[in-house]
Amino acid sequence: MNFFATIGQITIKFTRAIGRFAIFLWQVACSVSSPFYLKSILRQFMDIGLLSLPVVGLTAVFTGAVLALQSYTGFSRFNAESSIASIVALSVTRELGPVLAGLMLAGRVGAAIAAEIGTMRVTEQIDALSTLNTDPLRYLVVPRIVAGLLMMPLLVIIADIIGIFGGYLVAVYKLNFSPYTYLHNTFDILQANDVRSGLIKAAAFGVIVTCMGCYHGYNSKGGAQGVGSATTNAVVSASILILITNYIITGLLF
Repeated sequence: MNFFATIGQITIKFTRAIGRFAIFLWQVACSVSSPFYLKSILRQFMDIGLLSLPVVGLTAVFTGAVLALQSYTGFSRFNAESSIASIVALSVTRELGPVLAGLMLAGRVGAAIAAEIGTMRVTEQIDALSTLNTDPLRYLVVPRIVAGLLMMPLLVIIADIIGIFGGYLVAVYKLNFSPYTYLHNTFDILQANDVRSGLIKAAAFGVIVTCMGCYHGYNSKGGAQGVGSATTNAVVSASILILITNYIITGLLF
C-alpha cells in the first residue's frame, strides 16, 4: 500500500504543478498589454541573443565538425562519402542546431533568469513593484518571453551556418573533399522546409526556456536555498521539455 500511496502523492504533486504553471501562463497572457517596457525588452534582446552567441556558435562549429568525422567513418564502409555534406546539412538545420542551441540557452539563460527573478522574490523586490503599482509579470516576465521568442530563431540561423561551416572545414581540410563538391551537395539537398522546421522549433524552445526560468524564479521561496532550487529546476524542466517538444514538432512536420 505504501507503493500506491507514493504513486498517488507523486501524481497529485505533478497535477498541482501543471495547474500552477497553467495559471502562471494565463496571468502572463493577461499581462501582455500596454505599457510595454521597451528598454527592458531591448536589454533582454542583448542578454538572451547577443551574449548567448559565443556559446551557441562554439557548440555549433564543433557539432558540425564531429558530425562530419563520424559520418565519414560510417559511410566510408559503404563507399557513400559523397553523402556526408547532405547528412551534416540536414542534421544541423533540422535537429542539432535548434536542439543544442535550446539546451545551451537553458543552461545559460534559463538559469540566469531563474536566479535573477528568484532573488528579487526572496528579497521582496517583486512585492515592492506591486506596491509601486507596477505589474511584475508585465515588467519582468513578458520582456524575457518576447526576447526568447524572437532571438532564439536568429541564434539558430547563425548556429546552422556555423555548424555547416564546421563540417565543411573538416571535410575539406582533413578528409580532402573538394570544396566545390561539398558546397554543391550541401545547397542541393537543403530545402526551405528544412530550415523552416528548425526555426519553428527554435521559437518554441525560446519560449520554453524563458517561461521555465521565469516561472521557477517567480515562485521561488526559502531564501538562498530556494533560489538555488529554482535555478536547478528551471534548467532541468526546460531541458526535458525541449526534448519532448522536439519529438512532437518533428512528428507533426515530417
